Amino acid sequence: MVLLLSCTAGAALASPQLAPPDPGIDALMRDYDGQVPGAAVLVLHEGKPVFRRGYGLAELEQATAVTPQTNFRLASVSKQFTAAAILLLAEDGRLSIDDPLKRWLPGLPAAAEAVTLRHLLSHTSGLLDYEDLMDPADTRQVHDSDVLQLLQREDRTYFAPGSQYRYSNSGYALLALVVAQASGMDFASFLQRRIFQPLGMTGTVAHQDGVDEVAHRAYGHSLVDGRWQRTDQSTTSAVLGDGGIYSSLDDLARWDAALYDGRLLSRASLRQMFSPSTPTPEPDVPSYGFGWRLNGKAQWHSGESIGFRNVILRYPDQRLTVIVLTNRNDPEPYPTALRIAQRWLDVLQ
Repeated sequence: MVLLLSCTAGAALASPQLAPPDPGIDALMRDYDGQVPGAAVLVLHEGKPVFRRGYGLAELEQATAVTPQTNFRLASVSKQFTAAAILLLAEDGRLSIDDPLKRWLPGLPAAAEAVTLRHLLSHTSGLLDYEDLMDPADTRQVHDSDVLQLLQREDRTYFAPGSQYRYSNSGYALLALVVAQASGMDFASFLQRRIFQPLGMTGTVAHQDGVDEVAHRAYGHSLVDGRWQRTDQSTTSAVLGDGGIYSSLDDLARWDAALYDGRLLSRASLRQMFSPSTPTPEPDVPSYGFGWRLNGKAQWHSGESIGFRNVILRYPDQRLTVIVLTNRNDPEPYPTALRIAQRWLDVLQ
């Protein structure tokens, strides 16, 4: 059953209603339907949800169905919220995006002397990947503060800061620590107070085990020897700044609406977020902004972690957004989001 909304997540209703191509999207999502780890799909046009549906299961043991309120671990889709937190603090005058990183995290080694917050936001810091520094025999989860400790031991970078692009989870974990230092509150609390609560994202949380609960939670799964197994957590799943946020279709619709106006970030900050900061060698990513991949008129980001694959894809000129959230290890949903978006782009262009 396809579910359509009558509300707009705070955006206008001026555009004509587009008939959702239900059979086409349902066909694309066929493998997610039934008694298997599922997916949630949202298409927004002019702020209006013109297609909104859950497929399959959020949790297999109790056969809990995916709904538009199901909260998925966003993985690297979280990075846009980390970037927004830094931009909010810049607007507050608490920091500058051109601050040296060591102003906020002075324990980093000399090799990080030239690294700025801008470098972290745009993946041009050259900092080492923390995953490569972890002890494979240690099964404890690492946190953002542990990332800092790992990097403090290594007085080297991959390249001179600012000279190249290399996607960096380390950089966004450190940005979460900078948010805490500059704001005087922990990263998760800052996001709640300054982003999630003001936008009405009531189910969204930067999840900390033992501190909060994820309502309507989807659990990650992987296909192992032909059977679905729960693979919800790994040793890196507790790092918040690079991928620890849980959210749903309905809350992400509110986030998307806020990216069109000044209700959260100033227009100047939004321009910085969506302006090309550095070229990249990645497919479909000619350049990277702050927490967003940029491809011509398209703005997008994927998120991959153990048991989850997600994507948000925006075409602001057409006021069109496609979000696909899944709680399984494969496949990458970006190609599917492109195919869904094209159904509307063919009409709108």
